[in-house]
Amino acid sequence: MKSTPPNQGKLVRSIGLTSAVVLIISSVIGTGVFKKVAPMSAALESPSLVLIAWLIAGLISLAGTLSNAEVASMLADSGGEFVYFRKIYNRFFAFLFGWTNFAVIRTASIASIAYVFSQSLNSVFPFPVTSASLAEINFLGLHPFDNLSVKLVAIALIIFLTYFNYKGLKLGENLSRVLTALMITVMLLIIILALLSNYGSLENITTNSVRYNADEMSGATLFKALALACLSAFWGYEGWASVGFIGGEMKNPQKNLPLALIIGTLIIMALYMSMNFVYLYILPIDDFIKIYESKNGIAAVAVVSHFLGSWGGVLISGLILVATFNCASTTILLASRLFYAMANDKMFFKSVDYIHPVYNTPSRALFIQAIWTSLLVLSGTFDQLTDMLIFAAFIFYGATAFGVFVLRKKMPEAHRPYKVIGYPIVPAIFVLFCVILIVNTLIEKPVEALSGLGLMATGLPFYYYWTKNK
Repeated sequence: MKSTPPNQGKLVRSIGLTSAVVLIISSVIGTGVFKKVAPMSAALESPSLVLIAWLIAGLISLAGTLSNAEVASMLADSGGEFVYFRKIYNRFFAFLFGWTNFAVIRTASIASIAYVFSQSLNSVFPFPVTSASLAEINFLGLHPFDNLSVKLVAIALIIFLTYFNYKGLKLGENLSRVLTALMITVMLLIIILALLSNYGSLENITTNSVRYNADEMSGATLFKALALACLSAFWGYEGWASVGFIGGEMKNPQKNLPLALIIGTLIIMALYMSMNFVYLYILPIDDFIKIYESKNGIAAVAVVSHFLGSWGGVLISGLILVATFNCASTTILLASRLFYAMANDKMFFKSVDYIHPVYNTPSRALFIQAIWTSLLVLSGTFDQLTDMLIFAAFIFYGATAFGVFVLRKKMPEAHRPYKVIGYPIVPAIFVLFCVILIVNTLIEKPVEALSGLGLMATGLPFYYYWTKNK
């Protein structure tokens, strides 16, 4: 990365291994672990298959983490995969990655998480109801004022957390430490209380839905159902690679970044498997299918309220508020570094290439990110955008894992502080999975997949303009 102009501050290497692990956990655990067991149950109709889907998604994510870690150990810098792709492939592919993150992947994630926070707060402290006349206002096919009070609280959260992270990296890091410790403590408390309660039964784990048909759930049908369920689980794991965006602010990133990726992913896997085992231990799978079909309810709230009563509902609602607040804050912190790295390389808006001289944060990147994310919240399209998110994200995840093979060929003698365990099998499995997921999404969900590719393509005129000017 280029040197910082004299009238600016500079990114400071202040993040150690523990802080990096905390940032990974806080950037991943948001809404998926509390909600996705319901759609997965509807797709698979079997508790054991639901747990298998979570395990497969965790192992695949771990394979991607291990592959990403080797590349990160060689090329760690602010911007993460943007920097990796520029060196492994070319500037154009790096730009596509960065632009897609700005257009949808990171910003839609922040919008979605902030909206869930606002919805959860609304369930505890009801907001004013939007009038029908205001909700029906149509702008380009969108209804920006529908459910306005929830949207305004989500936008207020985005603005508050943006300002908080603008004031310094340490503030955001310390907030994540406190909230992550609180979040893990409450999750462990729920797991222990559930296993000790009289409400659960191993029979719930071994009993399939009344709709389950063993003859139908086999072969290609089983594969498609597992693939669909794994897509839901991957939303729960989404975000593990984004800690690479702060590679330029980590101490000894060549060593600490790969270690943080591996440790953080393993902790998340353990928490997810335990939480989902508890869900399926407490309630029969048909209850989760009903929650999914009702489109009104959060699986985790139903489970904890069932065995702990009304105060359990308050406990789990508080946990969801903490998790979404924490995840939104960390994603805002991390993603802004990517957009700064793009601007620093003349592939984003010129004014964003700026580090605040006092707080040493990419302040303008934070603000432009907040503006676009708030517009996504008002548009109400972020749920549709997150459907495209996994498809788009795995194009780039696969490209990073394939980069292991490219770099081994292009730079065979280069120093590698970490080498992926099980090479070449582990990265090959992950790349193969990414290809299968991308092809399957194109076949099964062509509208979402093609829309995702269309969003990526919106960056082409910007790329032409910025490249021409450079």
